[in-house]
Amino acid sequence: MRVVVAGATGLTGSRTVARLRDHGVEVVPLSRAGGVDLSTGEGLALALRGADVVVDVTDAPSRRQEAATEFFASATEHPVRASAAAGVGHHVVLSLVGTDHVDSGYFLAKSVQERLVRHSPVPWSVVRATPFFETVAAVAAEGTRGDGVHVPPLLTRPVSVDDVAASVAHVAVGLPLLDVLETAGPEEARLTDLAAELLQVRGRTARVLPDPRAPFFGATLPEKALVPGPDAHRGHHTFTEWLAAR
Repeated sequence: MRVVVAGATGLTGSRTVARLRDHGVEVVPLSRAGGVDLSTGEGLALALRGADVVVDVTDAPSRRQEAATEFFASATEHPVRASAAAGVGHHVVLSLVGTDHVDSGYFLAKSVQERLVRHSPVPWSVVRATPFFETVAAVAAEGTRGDGVHVPPLLTRPVSVDDVAASVAHVAVGLPLLDVLETAGPEEARLTDLAAELLQVRGRTARVLPDPRAPFFGATLPEKALVPGPDAHRGHHTFTEWLAAR
């Protein structure tokens, strides 16, 4: 099996490549250094020659809705067309829990990406992940103000990059789902509590202030927008374990 991975050099992509190789498949990472530009389609026809599966774990360079939408529209449309022309049998894309019901911010950009994959002639699978552990740190940094750290009090099951990569790789080597698989961490918690734990471990004394108006990936969300469904695949790594390893 030959699996082509878009976004292979990123945090999630590098772990996904490693997990795919654990399955014993041939992995072909796509990169601009290798002559492939997803936004223009340059080099895709050659890179996808003989590919059985395309895995897309790319991330937009900006969380702003307009910029992210523009990126995902072009960086997904070209691979989808090239996959169909090359006879690829399975297209797997990594997305976010909440994409199906949040219509603003980065979520709307991801919904554009999902729609392009779903409507292509190539059999597909979508893996939606809950927020990564690293996202908690990003939210805390973005919410830092003079009076404290403003964090939306959202419920979720934060997940490790390793667990997400394992889920993506498992889906990629199987039959197309023609459906969505959610993947999440083993424990439910509020972002505010996770941020407070993070700051404590890092020795910061700033107060975490629950703020329902604080944005998450450019969107103001209802309390349970990031909670996966009951059938979500659950990973093994906890947030506390991740912090201890830092």
